[in-house]
Amino acid sequence: MAIALRKPKDIEKLRISNRIVAETLQLLSSKAEAGMTLAELNAMGEEYIKSQGSRPAFKGLYGFPAGVCTSVNQVIIHGIPNNYKLKDGDIVGFDIGVEKDGWFGDAAVTVGIGNISKANQELIDCSRDTLYHAINNIKAGMRFKELSLILEEFIHSKGYIPLRNFCGHGIGRKPHEEPEIPNYLEGTNSKQGPKIKNGMVFCLEPMICQKSGISKILEDKWSVVSEDGLFGSHYEHTVAIINNKAEILSVV
Repeated sequence: MAIALRKPKDIEKLRISNRIVAETLQLLSSKAEAGMTLAELNAMGEEYIKSQGSRPAFKGLYGFPAGVCTSVNQVIIHGIPNNYKLKDGDIVGFDIGVEKDGWFGDAAVTVGIGNISKANQELIDCSRDTLYHAINNIKAGMRFKELSLILEEFIHSKGYIPLRNFCGHGIGRKPHEEPEIPNYLEGTNSKQGPKIKNGMVFCLEPMICQKSGISKILEDKWSVVSEDGLFGSHYEHTVAIINNKAEILSVV
């Protein structure tokens, strides 16, 4: 497994791409309201990304048809923006990739529309809080498997389950690079596998299920749900390891 170590000047380039991601997510989160369609929000996101001299990295990636993944209610990740009109009580995940000058950024949030239930707010809180808990516990020298275990244990401590078969990932000159970072420990030994080092840049993205972590892809060939059919949530940041700890790049 070849995990790239980025020079400081490269990390600054990645910081630019990720800031555009963060600004776009902030825009969509502020504009999303009942009555808006997913297609309208996608168009808004794509337009903003292009206005910054960058391109929507997900558009055309592996055949995905849009620049913004819009995942509503039961859809946890990879929802395709369409003419669905958001309703009061919905929750929607926005996942955005940006490429600028050959460097990629990637982040995601889940937001509530209007008045959402306490249960759905707690579901959103779990994905967000898991992400920040993991980031705060990253140290150079620990193993990626230890990080996966931290993610899994926190999710379980909140009464939820991580989605299986999808994961965080390295990022840089490509939108998806080594390593893969599941939100759960694969195998039984967290003290094996590659170590986290200064200069590494990667995305963490907790994907939260309620009863079952077994994933199912819908007929559109993209939207991912849990087999339990219940609502899910998703949060993501790109981080760089600088001075032995993780710094979030995908912030405004």
